[in-house]
Amino acid sequence: MKSTVTIQHLPPEAAEQLFHYLPDYVKAALREKAAELECPLEAVVEMALASFLDQEAFSFEDCLVAQRQEA
Repeated sequence: MKSTVTIQHLPPEAAEQLFHYLPDYVKAALREKAAELECPLEAVVEMALASFLDQEAFSFEDCLVAQRQEA
């Protein structure tokens, strides 16, 4: 049986909705990190969430939580 890998990332629209509810200092920190890494805001939010769940993860793709649920 062949398994299919689904790649999932946080959509920009979801990040924008979440961003709306964050305190100003968190918004500023996320914008600063996005500029520093030269990546979109949604990627920085995804990194923050993934690293909370798995300290070695940079995105939802390499998060061990996702790997454990697929098994």
